[in-house]
Amino acid sequence: MDHFPTNWGRPRNDAQDLYNTYPLHQRPNNTPKDVFADGVQRTQQPIVTGTSILAILYKDGIMMAADTLASYGSLSRFKTIQRLQSVGENTVIGASGDMSDFQYVQSILEELMIEEFTANDQNELGPAEIHEYLSRVYYARRSKMNPLWNSVLVGGKKDGKRFLAYVDLLGTTYSASTLATGYGAYIALPLLRSAVEGREDELTEEQAQKLLTDCMRVLFYRDARSLDKFQIAKVTDEGVVISDPIKLDTTWGFAEKIRGYGPQTQ
Repeated sequence: MDHFPTNWGRPRNDAQDLYNTYPLHQRPNNTPKDVFADGVQRTQQPIVTGTSILAILYKDGIMMAADTLASYGSLSRFKTIQRLQSVGENTVIGASGDMSDFQYVQSILEELMIEEFTANDQNELGPAEIHEYLSRVYYARRSKMNPLWNSVLVGGKKDGKRFLAYVDLLGTTYSASTLATGYGAYIALPLLRSAVEGREDELTEEQAQKLLTDCMRVLFYRDARSLDKFQIAKVTDEGVVISDPIKLDTTWGFAEKIRGYGPQTQ
């Protein structure tokens, strides 16, 4: 028997409310509580983050590059993190920002692809559909993530059409032949634009890879959160290929001539 009069319903006549049950009070909640529920805030204060992602169109498809570093604040904590992920047979995504959010995005995309596979309707989601889906997911979850720390590049090739687009938690979505996130949007993007725009149908795979390698080298010199190991993903008619980590060939000899570097004071 329910011994709480407030759960018996509102009286028909408020003037005859003998038990003073109106306005109705909430019944005490005696169900078990998760003591950690209030502490789950995801990325309001990002801890492990990744920096720039670069992407371009070239003659045979799209190419994307990202280093393998996930920083713990100012500490280069994890040096073997893959921030490029294939989605289906003709799409690849690259994430910049908090790595826990990227892991969440990976899990929901995996569930989505399993659902599409089990539908068995001979249809497959392409890069344009993945980008549209992520734009809705990111915007819907913007209150549980830090909008300044999350952005994703989506690229692919389906039915002979190349696709490259950007999405973030601020609701920004756009497509271009050259894209960059993080610090790369300030340093590498001008280099990419000058080399690619107007030549999207002429740029060979070797030229595209050399361009991205040079830009990753510039970022390693200039971005304190970058690493000299990176991966390249390409999407062509044959599908998605993500390379093993590539070691940059770098030199710091020129710094010895710069005033203020090391022990030099004159």
